[in-house]
Amino acid sequence: MNSDSSYSPPVDRLLTYKDCRKLKKWPNYPELFGFTAEHIPDLIRMATDPALNWADSDSLEVWAPIHAWRALGQLHTEAAIAPLLSVADELEESEWFGEELPEVFALIGAAAIQPCKDFLADNSHPFHSRITAAFCLEKIGNTHPELRSACVAALTEQLSHFQKNSPELNGFLVSYLLDLKAIESASIIEQAFAAKWVDASIAGDWLDVQYALGLISRAELRERRFTVDAEHLAEKATNPIAAPPRGFGGTGKLSSKKSKKK
Repeated sequence: MNSDSSYSPPVDRLLTYKDCRKLKKWPNYPELFGFTAEHIPDLIRMATDPALNWADSDSLEVWAPIHAWRALGQLHTEAAIAPLLSVADELEESEWFGEELPEVFALIGAAAIQPCKDFLADNSHPFHSRITAAFCLEKIGNTHPELRSACVAALTEQLSHFQKNSPELNGFLVSYLLDLKAIESASIIEQAFAAKWVDASIAGDWLDVQYALGLISRAELRERRFTVDAEHLAEKATNPIAAPPRGFGGTGKLSSKKSKKK
């Protein structure tokens, strides 16, 4: 075993259970393995075990942390929130972690909102792990309608600091707010776009956002898009790109010094 730690039964069975790529859906781990509250400490330890998370990619052990965090979600384990966030930076490039942590926290529910909000606000964390925290908020809000407002507020508050965020982070925040149909956040979203501080390649531009939130119709979107494009073309036509200089003294010949610099 690659891990230096041993695990008690039945948690140890996860070390040789299955390749997650071959599972079409999450098994019911508590039912299948008999997991209860007494197994939570071992499951948390397994989910955050660096030796397992970085085990041989061809081994079954490397899948054990994924099985463990799924089980923690199904057990609605609030005590797992902080430990799982503590390894988010280490696992920021893991697609499995980035895709599944939001599902796990959605199963846990309300207790994960504030920790995710705090993590998202902390710019000492890498970009991708902050995006995962934002994704968690979106997933919690869409899974639990009664928690939607709190999740929208958390994402909107972060977006309100758009000038301190990167345009890419703002783009993802807008995307998750759209997933939550957060029409109440339209004013902040508009401000971020007006400041030209949102990466439009992620969730579209302000026109796309207005359409997605139901603020304008498809016909209005097309009309305004045509107008914006026409104005852009007109601006380019009236501000032609200046012709490049023709060289030293306008003769079309470069001096020997400039030629050497090239």
